[in-house]
Amino acid sequence: MRITSNATLKVLGAGLLVATTGCSFMSSLNPFASKPSTRNQPAALVEVKTTATVRTVWSERVGKADQYVFTPAVVGGDVFTAAADGTVMRINAATGRSVWSINAGSKLTAGVGSDGDTIVVAGEKGTVLAFDGNGKQRWKAQASSEVLSTPAVGQGVVIVRSLDNRVVALDAETGARKWFVQRTTPALTLRTSPGITIANSNAYVGLAGGRLLAVTLNNGAPRWEIAVGDPRGTTELERIADISGAPVVSGRDVCAVAYQGRVACFDAISGTPRWAKALSSDVGVAVDERFVYAADERGALNAFERDGGVSAWRNNQLANRRLSTPISSSRLVAVGDYQGYIHFFSKENGLLAARISTDGSPILAAPANVGANFIFQTQSGTLVAVAAE
Repeated sequence: MRITSNATLKVLGAGLLVATTGCSFMSSLNPFASKPSTRNQPAALVEVKTTATVRTVWSERVGKADQYVFTPAVVGGDVFTAAADGTVMRINAATGRSVWSINAGSKLTAGVGSDGDTIVVAGEKGTVLAFDGNGKQRWKAQASSEVLSTPAVGQGVVIVRSLDNRVVALDAETGARKWFVQRTTPALTLRTSPGITIANSNAYVGLAGGRLLAVTLNNGAPRWEIAVGDPRGTTELERIADISGAPVVSGRDVCAVAYQGRVACFDAISGTPRWAKALSSDVGVAVDERFVYAADERGALNAFERDGGVSAWRNNQLANRRLSTPISSSRLVAVGDYQGYIHFFSKENGLLAARISTDGSPILAAPANVGANFIFQTQSGTLVAVAAE
């Protein structure tokens, strides 16, 4: 997790920014950071009493993320990936083999958004690039500032959120602007990527300042806007309360989490709060038929009853290991960590059930499901499919 200021907090030009202690692997690169406290040291891995069988089905090199986060997009039987050097790939989800690989012609900062027919990534200086299903460039557009959030693609539109808190809808076929929504940018924000989710003919947008916004896809009219994290405290640093990860829509619920805020679920149509619990996270939530899962900023994995928000369990064995957004399957919930390990927990009681390693680099991107497999992408550029039984 990094912090962006509208004024003077940027250092070292390329974007290494002042970070709060112990939040992200990027804080270790900050030359002005104080030495970490021993109480914030990542927990040592303990031997797992294995109760689930996990195995790597395939892995593929897809290109390094550098200081950005690239989330794989799964559509049907394919996985779409991107890398900082401009590489965009379409990979067969069953075999891990590349269907095609192109270079976008620009260094990239965010992606991938896709509905299978349109593949969208963000390039340097806010360029937005769209490709067809065969990897041929369809159009190029310009955002008002840098884009770190994964574009959302669906129902004929592409939704892009830039760092200046502007949300723009582009026509998926032509790239022509259809509408935009502007919100005030707080003095300090996380240099991270609040997500966008398209569902129910709406776009659900996570914003800096801890707001969750629902707008109609056809004209951008606000349906509702609500606080997930309310800025509080006496300093700008204490008042950071940004949405983390992408909102998750499941049935009539939309659930989200905020840094220095809450994990909460709302009625997806009206915005009426269903429940909210105090929790701080700089990654997103996962939702299934029973639980809402959230990894807090101190490395504890939490499960809340979806109906009512009662805490079902909490596991803190991975304290300070900088966990990824969780993901669930029929029996297990999984998270990645800063050393590239993937940890699997029982959904029933939160006990560690298995662990598997990747390439040793951080897993920051939100994982995805392909059938019974989990898909994880590491910062060093390994895309891995893992089966868990």
